[in-house]
Amino acid sequence: MRTIPVAESLEIEFKSDLKGYSDHDLIEEIVGMTNTVGGVLYLGVEDNGVVTGVHKKHKDAVGVTALIANSTVPPVSVRAEIIDEDGKDILKIEIPRSRMIVSTSSGKILRRRLKLDGSPEVVPMYSYEIPSRLSELGMLDYSARPLAGATLDDLDPNQRVRLRKIIQTRQGGEKSLLALPDDELDIALHIVMEVNGKYVPTVAGMLLIGKEERIAELMPTAKSSFQVLEGTAIRMNEDSSKPLLELFETYETYLKAWNPERETEYGLFRIPIPEFDWAAFREALVNAFCHRDYTMLGNVRVLIDDEGMVISNPGGFIDGVNLKNLLTVEPHGRNPALADAMKRIGLAEKTGRGIDRIYEGSIMFGRPWPDYSESTSRMVKLFIQRAKADIPFAKFVADEQNRQGKSLSIYTLMILSLLNSERRATIERIMEVTNLSENKIRSSLERMTESGLIEASGKGKYRTFMLGKKIYREKKETIQYVRQTDIDRIRYPELVMKLAKAQDGIITKQDIVELLKISPSQAYAVIKQLRKDGKLELFCGGKYSKYKVVE
Repeated sequence: MRTIPVAESLEIEFKSDLKGYSDHDLIEEIVGMTNTVGGVLYLGVEDNGVVTGVHKKHKDAVGVTALIANSTVPPVSVRAEIIDEDGKDILKIEIPRSRMIVSTSSGKILRRRLKLDGSPEVVPMYSYEIPSRLSELGMLDYSARPLAGATLDDLDPNQRVRLRKIIQTRQGGEKSLLALPDDELDIALHIVMEVNGKYVPTVAGMLLIGKEERIAELMPTAKSSFQVLEGTAIRMNEDSSKPLLELFETYETYLKAWNPERETEYGLFRIPIPEFDWAAFREALVNAFCHRDYTMLGNVRVLIDDEGMVISNPGGFIDGVNLKNLLTVEPHGRNPALADAMKRIGLAEKTGRGIDRIYEGSIMFGRPWPDYSESTSRMVKLFIQRAKADIPFAKFVADEQNRQGKSLSIYTLMILSLLNSERRATIERIMEVTNLSENKIRSSLERMTESGLIEASGKGKYRTFMLGKKIYREKKETIQYVRQTDIDRIRYPELVMKLAKAQDGIITKQDIVELLKISPSQAYAVIKQLRKDGKLELFCGGKYSKYKVVE
């Protein structure tokens, strides 16, 4: 059986060693991989995946490890071992992702990328790409740097007035900043910094309150676009280099025209429910600008079409962030100075957990979760699907939050949403869908069970969870609630007999455990009842007893 991958990727590289692969080329491949995402290099495998074996000069794994360490700056520590594949020896080299820029001992800096056909290659890392890489690793705050060519005259006084107004009106704005004169306010928010005895605008400062024409001239990477499509017809397509404070207000105004609301009754009040949650939109927009890579050309793009809304930005997830840990990783960004200013002004979530608000905006109304699956190493892409709100579910969540006097955690909301769509789930299934740790899930499930939000049945790994009867009552689905809790058990004997007949009349306890997702003791109880009813009889005893259908 093949144990190595079948094809190359960004993280996997095959190299033929029939003629003794060049050590110089090997070092360059290692440098390119460690400067990108790391990965594994298999020496002794052709590009098409055929195993041909490692050359005798590379059979000393310890020697290859030392060669790599001695030929890279700073030294790269790899793990190398000879493994057997199809009866042939190959050298497996595991390369970590470096936390700094690595070069060959001769000073060559390389990175890895995918060609148009999807195959990988190693290419030079140019000087303008180095700040992007350092920023991605959290070693450089590009937004805190002085912007070359910018002077204090490039800051717009009208935008500073707008900034003070936002601080005054936004709930999260630091009101103490309003007492500062303009020059001290600029320093406090990293809008300016001192260089050679005089103050100049930072990248963050120009992005926030710079003059539009100067931003366009000095920062061609700071563009954004707002697009609306109806079918294939373009209803709106506007590019902008406006400072962010003005841009956010402009985009919120644009969204109002394309974000229909539906009113619903909640007690004595009528509450509007927008198609796209406002708080989620604001946080997604803040994230796009705070986490984008300002060394890369490209626009922050807002697209609204028949399917939903897409917000994308140049620059992939920063080091340590991926699709599986979006909701659990410690908050850290690509442009800390810009993000800090946004928080203090009141535009961004203070805790740095804006992603929670984005998910909450969809889950609260029983809609599909936000989707980041189309993100790549060069772009983050958020898709929020158009979907009809589940009003009973939304009311249920609102009532529970009113009862508890606080907002439900994002973990609780995700579990409720999953059970609302799938009706019943095990801990393993919840872990698979939410990407949360088992400890977090167990803790949330216990609290939710105690409060009556959900109900549990079964024991151990066969324990399953479903929504409590309150939500079924709210959704006027009490029949479904009864079916979930009782009728399924009534059908156990019928299902067991159906499976037994499909297996030539033979069935085991383990078959029943897998069929009904119940514990072994519960499965034995079903068998015992069927034997009592004369429908099954013992076929062969012992640890793996089998039972057959009575004709």
